[in-house]
Amino acid sequence: MTTVVIYPLLIPFGTAIVLLLAWNRRTLQRVLSILGAALLLGASLLLLAAVSRDGIQVMQMGGWPAPFGITLVADLFSAIMVVMAGVIGFAVAVYASVSTDIEHEASGFHPLYHILLLGVCGSFLTGDIFNLYVWFEVMLISSFVLIALGGHGVQMEGALKYVTLNLIASALFLAAVGILYGVCGTLNMAELSVALASGPGRKMHTVLAMLFFTAFGIKAAVFPLFFWLPSSYHTPPVAVSAVFAGLLTKVGVYSLIRVFTLLFVHDRGFTHELILAVSGVTMVTGVLGAVAQNEFRKILSFHIISQVGYMIMGLGLFSPLALAGSIFYIVHHIIVKTNLFLVSGAVHALRGSYELKKLGGVFRSAPGLSLLFLVPALSLAGVPPLSGFWAKLILIVSSLHTKDYAIAAAALVVGMLTLFSMTKIWNEAFWKALPAEKAGAEEESPLAPGSRLALYLPMVLLALITLALGVMAGSLLDLSLRAGEQLLDPSGYRQAVLGGSL
Repeated sequence: MTTVVIYPLLIPFGTAIVLLLAWNRRTLQRVLSILGAALLLGASLLLLAAVSRDGIQVMQMGGWPAPFGITLVADLFSAIMVVMAGVIGFAVAVYASVSTDIEHEASGFHPLYHILLLGVCGSFLTGDIFNLYVWFEVMLISSFVLIALGGHGVQMEGALKYVTLNLIASALFLAAVGILYGVCGTLNMAELSVALASGPGRKMHTVLAMLFFTAFGIKAAVFPLFFWLPSSYHTPPVAVSAVFAGLLTKVGVYSLIRVFTLLFVHDRGFTHELILAVSGVTMVTGVLGAVAQNEFRKILSFHIISQVGYMIMGLGLFSPLALAGSIFYIVHHIIVKTNLFLVSGAVHALRGSYELKKLGGVFRSAPGLSLLFLVPALSLAGVPPLSGFWAKLILIVSSLHTKDYAIAAAALVVGMLTLFSMTKIWNEAFWKALPAEKAGAEEESPLAPGSRLALYLPMVLLALITLALGVMAGSLLDLSLRAGEQLLDPSGYRQAVLGGSL
């Protein structure tokens, strides 16, 4: 038993409690929120180091052995995802310390933010399918309150769409869990992988696989289940949009990859070919939606959908290199998409709008901010040598190895359309002159030097990580390959969790 696995859960939980105790002290809340996020980042890096050095880390809560007790498990894939939660949690906490208004802080933004991080990390670390549902609900409840915080009209409309579709996904998820328990008599994922591999009733297993695919597909925003996302992600404060964009759909993607590598691998000719087809359509529909938009955050929201297609593409191809490509792509996308939303918030602070037609002249007045947009934007489009180029290249090479030429072509075309939509943002918001009605105006919301530093520091940090991932792509690819091999050979996962009872 190891205790390092539980740190990413204890830290945000403890931070949220301390923040509740400091409810009316906003400055203290900001400091504590940043400190808690920094501790989470440190704990996540310790966890990844332990998994990389010593192998899969397991903790049986209360001393009850699996499959009877609650199990926490960290393999390379889940440890990587927890690190991403730590990075984004820290960056957005710093950004939120100056971008979140008093109204939202007084309504509990900071403790809710750390409860959200708790739900995200719990989803990545649980070894029990029912507890995955529980962590999903922790994440859903906190995210719903965050998206509705303030109660403004547009926010409430987006929040209702968000919560309605996610509650439907949760109901499907819970129904699937109940049926799965009736079929297999266990909810421990390691034991489920043994039961599903050896038990009878393969047709029922495929039905269950489709139930889980639908539930997780809604949460991951795959075609045709994505329409809630572009209706809601552009409505809350930018710090909330950024953490949603970076992490929440990735929990759905993580769950898809986990269950369709560990549990449902008995009918790959159907399930994984379906996933591959859905990935291609998701890419295309998402990027076409982005091309048609003229609002900064709406374009970015549709791109989340499009990029989810790349993330599940490797799962559909189902080879070590393809799964490594999916993991690489998830890491890349979490960083750049969060940063693009943070940049959109900084542009809004400068110009007072997200509408491209009302923007302009940012390059002249804020060249540093313009550069901070270009780095993640070009990476998202796959321009070499940035991280997005290597992520797309790995997936395309994998598809050529398996002779899936249609999905390779779709990935290339979508990359070009992504570049086009990023160019549209650049031309409208950054390059063109400021519209006549705003000509000569200064910044809409001038910031004090300290506030400006806190606003820019997370964007600089994420931009540097994007550049580092491009320069050191080989190191991330090696780690992703090891994680992909663990996913394709779940015997190590089962042995680590079940041990002598296997």
